[in-house]
Amino acid sequence: MFEFPQFSKQSVKNDVLSGLTVALALVPEAVAFAFVAGVDPMVGLYAAFIVGFVTAVLGGRPGMISGATGAMAVVMVSLVAEHGIQYLFAAIMLAGVIQILAGIFKLGKFIRMVPHPVMIGFVNGLAIVIFLAQLGQFKVPDATGALVWMQGPQLYIMLGLVLLTMAIIHFLPKLTKAVPSSLVAIITVTLLVHGLGLDTRTVVDFVRTMSGDANATLAGSLPTFALPEVGFNMETLRIILPYSVILAAVGLIESLLTLTVIDEMTGTRGQGNRECVGQGIANMTCSVFGAMGGCAMIGQSMININSGGRGRLSGITGAVGLLLFILFGSSLIEMIPLAALVGVMFMVVIGTFEWATFKLARKVPTHDFFAILLVTGVTVAFDLALAVIVGVIYSALVFAWEHAKRIYATSHTDQNGSKIYVVNGPLFFGSASHFLELFDAKNDPANVIIDFANSRVADHSAIEAIDTVAERYTNQGKTLHIRHLSPECRSLLKKAGNLVEINMLEDPTYKVATDTLG
Repeated sequence: MFEFPQFSKQSVKNDVLSGLTVALALVPEAVAFAFVAGVDPMVGLYAAFIVGFVTAVLGGRPGMISGATGAMAVVMVSLVAEHGIQYLFAAIMLAGVIQILAGIFKLGKFIRMVPHPVMIGFVNGLAIVIFLAQLGQFKVPDATGALVWMQGPQLYIMLGLVLLTMAIIHFLPKLTKAVPSSLVAIITVTLLVHGLGLDTRTVVDFVRTMSGDANATLAGSLPTFALPEVGFNMETLRIILPYSVILAAVGLIESLLTLTVIDEMTGTRGQGNRECVGQGIANMTCSVFGAMGGCAMIGQSMININSGGRGRLSGITGAVGLLLFILFGSSLIEMIPLAALVGVMFMVVIGTFEWATFKLARKVPTHDFFAILLVTGVTVAFDLALAVIVGVIYSALVFAWEHAKRIYATSHTDQNGSKIYVVNGPLFFGSASHFLELFDAKNDPANVIIDFANSRVADHSAIEAIDTVAERYTNQGKTLHIRHLSPECRSLLKKAGNLVEINMLEDPTYKVATDTLG
């Protein structure tokens, strides 16, 4: 479970500096998601530290950043509103158990079966969600406390600082890569704002606006251990189980998809099942330390990777750095202009969005391009988990439809007078009805052989189709033989009983997913 890699001075420097950059960017995100969930800001900040630290140590993807996320926060809000925060902690504990079980039973491998168009829709949708979330920073409270869009000099200063941040991040790597450009941009813009006395919103202004407390700060203490104050009985289980299942699913889907994206960016391979266990342990830890739980964050992970962070040390530095800011450096973090963090996140959006999508319209099948748009739209309109589920179901139905049209049979008569049908294409629920039309029981000879050497019996609908064909030949007083079936197919066909005769020749073993993918 634990790794003790050999670090070079260069990798340590990159991981530490990129981790500090991530820690700075985590603050407003954690605070914002805490308010989305309807809990105190410190509950979100503690989650960012705990989830980030535990997954950095135990997770399956070095360099990936985890913390409090909006995808899980929107699930939590109704539970907190109806039953209180203690039930949230209990739900997070159970969600963690479910995630650990998913890792133990090696379910992480199935994320590899998510189609590529769904992956593109996933990253595009999250890029749009991240972008839309940053627009909220361009709103300020009016005299009544309602949030309104910035206007005049305040808006111009905000836009200018955002553009300056983005310019530094874009052009600095062309001069030097000794330090993360995002960190340099944040420090430069912060010094410029306070050196010139520019009137622009800072992190502490954001916290006070969100909380409605003019004296709110980010200063805090270490989280303390305490079991959720709920009755550990069936009534509590009835309340939290639906939320726990959804939280566990959302957390794993977002984490494993982010893991896959980071794999592609770095040319390495993470361990999906280990990540499931790491996420579960992190959420269980959150539940007993007063934190809201979380999962992988694609935005922060992109910041880390683009800043040079590749190892576990980057995630550990980000988490520990965030905790140190809370304990000792809150006054410094509160000084950071929101414009600097917005600029960093805008660059994340630009780097995350798959701009080649617009070129794919004429280069890929129409149904694949529609899958990209579908997943992107559902991610923006609803949430990530639903989007991925919808995308996978849509892709599966398209696959079934396309393959249902590809089953056909060639026939010939052998020297014994038996007619042999050679079936080509998969036999499953989508192609079963067409399969029945391939045979002429009334006019065929007394002995008929169906050869599945080029086909595969896939499901119960296929078994019923073979059973129906066999019955048709039996009713005509004719004998049907089946041959060249794989072992999996023969086991499925036991249901057909004595209606069919199975040739026991060995055939290849077919597998869909193996544990080596985990």
